[in-house]
Amino acid sequence: MQVKGILKNLSDISFKKLQKRIIQSADDYKMQLGEVLEQKNVITREQLQIALTEQKDKLHKLGKAVHLGKVIVDLGFAPEHKIVQIINSHYHLSISSLSDKFDMLINKKRGTFLDRLTSSRVPIWLKLSATITLIVFITIFLLNFIILRRQKEQLYEQTVKIGMVSLNYFSNNARIPLLEDNILELNTLIKNATNVEGLLYAIIVDLDKNIKAHTDHKKIGTAFQQAAFIENMVTKGAVTYFNYIHPNGNKVLTLTQPITFKEKILGEVHVGVSIDFIEQLIRQERFSLFIMTFIIVILGILVAGTLGISFSRPIAKLVLATQEISKGNYKVNLELNRNDELGNLATAFNYMGEELWTKSVMEKSFGKYVGSEVLELIMENPENTWLKGKRDEVTVLITDIRGFTAYAEGKEPEEVVENLNEYFEIATRAILEYGGFIDKFIGDAVLAVFGVPVYYNDHVERAVRAAFAMQREFGKASNNGNSLLASIGVSINAGVVVSGNIGSAVKMEYTVIGDTVNLASRLNGFAGPGEIIVSKSVYEQLGNRLEAEALPPQKVKGKSAPIEIYKVSSMREEDDAKNETQT
Repeated sequence: MQVKGILKNLSDISFKKLQKRIIQSADDYKMQLGEVLEQKNVITREQLQIALTEQKDKLHKLGKAVHLGKVIVDLGFAPEHKIVQIINSHYHLSISSLSDKFDMLINKKRGTFLDRLTSSRVPIWLKLSATITLIVFITIFLLNFIILRRQKEQLYEQTVKIGMVSLNYFSNNARIPLLEDNILELNTLIKNATNVEGLLYAIIVDLDKNIKAHTDHKKIGTAFQQAAFIENMVTKGAVTYFNYIHPNGNKVLTLTQPITFKEKILGEVHVGVSIDFIEQLIRQERFSLFIMTFIIVILGILVAGTLGISFSRPIAKLVLATQEISKGNYKVNLELNRNDELGNLATAFNYMGEELWTKSVMEKSFGKYVGSEVLELIMENPENTWLKGKRDEVTVLITDIRGFTAYAEGKEPEEVVENLNEYFEIATRAILEYGGFIDKFIGDAVLAVFGVPVYYNDHVERAVRAAFAMQREFGKASNNGNSLLASIGVSINAGVVVSGNIGSAVKMEYTVIGDTVNLASRLNGFAGPGEIIVSKSVYEQLGNRLEAEALPPQKVKGKSAPIEIYKVSSMREEDDAKNETQT
């Protein structure tokens, strides 16, 4: 008893563990991706909240949902391959990138049994086979029912006609013998009728229902007895017929007709015809039709399967090609040598892939000029008002190389171009990193704008931080042999500009114009190698966060009074600046 109790307890414990594991597995599938990444220590709770906020902002801004995983990657909280690895491990999937439609796969995994059952894939050839088989089966069943029933009715009517012929024969030839009560002649008449195929019996009775003649001689002289159980009784003129079951088990059609002489009834003649052969013929026909149905169904399945496969294979290729398109492989080519709608679909698909590839190349190329955020704005709404002329509060940053003309004269053109490209690469990377827009390259100068076309409240701070970032990188690169990068001056000015598309119908460009841009350009002349010069408007907006040296007021072209300028050496964080002010 103790052993049984211990085994029972162990069984209960194992069952509870299994139940708990199943519940835990189901709960794991219901966990959202953000919770999973936080649980796996890929991101923190604070980073998750930032990503969720950014996801909502993108939804309002773009009008479409952006997957949380992509937002986390864009914010730099986690690499894409790490998130893909977590998704595959946690949800038991096998995706290759965040571009895959893994949300649908997860929903299938964590859905109810009915959801998974209804979403199960059924091949087209199987659907066609089942449909054609069902149609063929129903059609042949109805044909069997209608045809066999009509055939049975026709055979029955034919049997009735044969019985009536025999009935008329006996009725016409039995008048005189019955009138003369000639039993011998009546039985001779009946005996001749037994040779007729299908005729079971013939009976002649007088008015008193006494049998005068019978195919069974033993019943001559006995009283005639009507069948006990009759069905389908029909009367046509003087003839009455019905069906009944003979004592020997045969199903019999009985026909009755009175024997008359000069309109006087002398007696009756009864004829029994077997109708079992009708049922036998129907069974034979039904078996033949069953064999035909089976053959037709098999042929239907083969034909449907062949047609289904001929349709499903191109569709499967189309699905694979679509998946490649979704991953960014626009060069995929769908080869279907078919002269039908599927062939037309393949041609249209290949054309679509070519157009998407062309568009992607244009986006990537254009993105090099305007940056990813500006490119996103253009692609989402190319007719937006930000492309039209309007006034904006912005910060303008200009970089220029000191002594570039003398430097270029003493170097080989290939070396000059290579060093210039490194200069532009560093400047561009810093500007885009802090949300700036590269307006144009002017010789060895770079004109960048912060605040348009993408607006930021802290566009002044972003511009200054971008200047410090690029000067640090210039210094590192100059130590590695590119002496050109040690001679770059940066100037920054904040104010109102006019921004928008400027140009002709043939060529246009998005740019900014105004006194703010001109002053930023004039200030750059006071920036020595490695220096950052800012205007009074920039210095006042950032307050005591800048460690700057006030330079003597300078007279510049276009300004009647000298302007105040500052040489910036570093920038403090906002919290540090507040603490210093309070102290």
